Amino acid sequence: MKKYYLIFCFLFIGYGLQSQVLIALLLGDKLNTGNIEFGLDGGYSFSDISGLEANKKLSEFNLGFYFDIKIKENWYLNTGVLVKSTLGVDELSMNDLEILNTTIYLDQNDEILEGEYSQKMSYFLIPALAKYKFKNNIYAEGGLQIGWMYNSWIQFDSKIDGNTARIKEGNEDLINWFDMGVAVGAGYRLLKGYGWTLGARYYYGFVDVYKDIPGTKNSALFLKLNVPIGASDEMKEKMKEQKAILKEKKAKRKAAKKTNHN
Repeated sequence: MKKYYLIFCFLFIGYGLQSQVLIALLLGDKLNTGNIEFGLDGGYSFSDISGLEANKKLSEFNLGFYFDIKIKENWYLNTGVLVKSTLGVDELSMNDLEILNTTIYLDQNDEILEGEYSQKMSYFLIPALAKYKFKNNIYAEGGLQIGWMYNSWIQFDSKIDGNTARIKEGNEDLINWFDMGVAVGAGYRLLKGYGWTLGARYYYGFVDVYKDIPGTKNSALFLKLNVPIGASDEMKEKMKEQKAILKEKKAKRKAAKKTNHN
């Protein structure tokens, strides 16, 4: 009973977080200070589950928000929540389906329908990473990441008589709702450190995905795009300085061309 109560609490919190993303967008300027940066965290993930015969990574979009909290010079704590994030694996084998006690779909002649089976799990993912920003606008990060699974299903996709069919079979009871592991990443911030950030992060879980199948661990590669919302007064001032410098350089080049022409 206690486990179901905890799951209900995390589900309630998770759906609340989706609303908080919209609220945070409206309050971006207030959330960004000299020591805290807030923004959207989105991208594409390629995930896998070890211990299964399936050998194709599951590719999915993900979306959430992030905070970079300054601890000291060049050092930050990166955290936030990926509110929409799906992990799993694609192209489950027949042996995988038997182990997972999944329905195998047949046609009218009792022959196995052609199609692909995949394991998909919806998580709230929360990183807690130490982040170091170099002077050349490259960063490196590493630390822990935890996740709460709130939905899980086996998905069957097939084409029947030219039509695409999709069937979902829930299997939350087989999955450990809590996940935790290590994450490392790196990236680069555009526009001389004041624009969007492109990066990549690799995650490897320590907890078995399936309760009764040891050695089944989540792993995923996240290709990330971070978009800061609003800007701190400090960042605005630096951007003004950069614009002034660019304007001055442009004026000097224009004056030099005019002198050479004369």
